[in-house]
Amino acid sequence: MELFRRSGLRIDPDILLVADKGYQGIGGLHAFSMIPFKKPRQGRLTDLQRRFNRNLSRYRIFIEHVNRAIKRFKILQYRYRNKQRKHHLRISLICGIYNFELRY
Repeated sequence: MELFRRSGLRIDPDILLVADKGYQGIGGLHAFSMIPFKKPRQGRLTDLQRRFNRNLSRYRIFIEHVNRAIKRFKILQYRYRNKQRKHHLRISLICGIYNFELRY
């Protein structure tokens, strides 16, 4: 969440932002967002909140699988130590390779 704040990235208000529990407070920056409910201290989630979290997780699992597939390229697992101006190009190439694999 801290990296998201510092990045200054602004997302179109019409886009639904689906995030995990690490993005608590994203609602103040992006009104059209969904994050799972956290269990309160010494408390429990309601049945409705648990069902919401389960359905949100079912939706997010596809995104997590994409993240896992892309992270097999070591450039995204570790600190990037090369020239910063080529970082975006390399990530774009990795995403292109992943998209190519999806088609075949």
